[in-house]
Amino acid sequence: MPFSMPFDMEQAQAFLIAVGIGLLIGLERERVPSARAGLRTFGLVAMFGALAALLGEHLHSIAPLAVGMAAIGAMIIAAYLRHPDPSDPGTTSVAALLVCFCLGAAVWYGYATLAVMLAVGTTILLYFKAQLRGIATRLRPRDWISILQFSVLSVVILPILPDQEFGPYGALNPYQVWWMVVLISGVSLAGYAALQLVGARYGAAFVGVFGGLASSTATTLVYARNARAEPGMASMAALVIVLANLLMVVRVTVIALVVAPGVIGQLLTVVLPALLLGVIALLWNWRRLSNGGEVVLPQTGNPTELRTALGFGALYALVLFIAAWMAEIAGNSGLYVLAVVSGLTDIDAIALSSLRLFALDKLDLAPTVIVIGLGMVANLAFKTGLAVVIGGRALGRKVLGGMGAVAIGLALGIAWSAIGAPGL
Repeated sequence: MPFSMPFDMEQAQAFLIAVGIGLLIGLERERVPSARAGLRTFGLVAMFGALAALLGEHLHSIAPLAVGMAAIGAMIIAAYLRHPDPSDPGTTSVAALLVCFCLGAAVWYGYATLAVMLAVGTTILLYFKAQLRGIATRLRPRDWISILQFSVLSVVILPILPDQEFGPYGALNPYQVWWMVVLISGVSLAGYAALQLVGARYGAAFVGVFGGLASSTATTLVYARNARAEPGMASMAALVIVLANLLMVVRVTVIALVVAPGVIGQLLTVVLPALLLGVIALLWNWRRLSNGGEVVLPQTGNPTELRTALGFGALYALVLFIAAWMAEIAGNSGLYVLAVVSGLTDIDAIALSSLRLFALDKLDLAPTVIVIGLGMVANLAFKTGLAVVIGGRALGRKVLGGMGAVAIGLALGIAWSAIGAPGL
């Protein structure tokens, strides 16, 4: 009497998901005339992957998977050899079929959600071939060096550093210090890459947003110089400068969310008034913008260069040590003075230092938020002065309204946070 097993709905669901994954990838391949595998082939290959996994599980062997993968690879390679296409060597379709087979097997082994996510990612990579190639061809040697240097900072240096406290007050942790370097370098690199890849064709708003991510100081300098050289573009320069510095506030808030999520609720009471008033000022400037002028890109430095990274790491460690020392001997008042002095030139160092002390339970919530707020106000004051001195009084009058609105919003938030916070 033949042996039969009861119907298992979960097994049927696994095969349906596997076939769905194959059909998704195959649908994209159907749009490529030179592809030797399409909708049906990819659906069958994904099903074959699930079947091979089933057989391997019952036989307690990886042989069905290994033989199945070899057969799929040989089949598609043979198809391209029999009907070669000079414009398409077929390597992408070969890789896609093998990935599809493995995703079908992954579904059987219980990784359905991950397999579906990977299938969507695979389809996106296949579909945007021309766009990805265009990005790669537009990258200059300097851009490739930035990407490689960021890889060194994040996946080579960071994992080998010790994750423990050293030095006086136990404030210096090599792993945490370098993690902050990686975080700031990554955010700056994202803004830098966006500026270089897309360029200035989306106008002042685009340059203001991504210039603020890459370097709000560099953006302020470039547009202040352009406003002095061409007085007619003062309105557009003011818009870019205010937007870039408003993004500085957003940037610090997002970094705080990543580094110390517990501070974000109180920090929002400081930044939300600033963002609200800043957006109102931006809309006012936008209405007054009559002459767009030429949109230029700020020439920011390579944020991932080892010398730059080491410089920021050293500055962050120094500010962190001084902050811990000031909190020990002078209480919160000393930290507030340090926030103003340090924030004049670099908001990241004092913001990250206070967040680190908060994470170590060496600084309470309200003083942490006040320190970050004071640092941002000082940073805005410094760059407003920069715009006035370099760009002239015409630009200064236009910038002062927007930057002042953001600073007033921060001040209102700081005053609210200071209620009940000792030492201010």
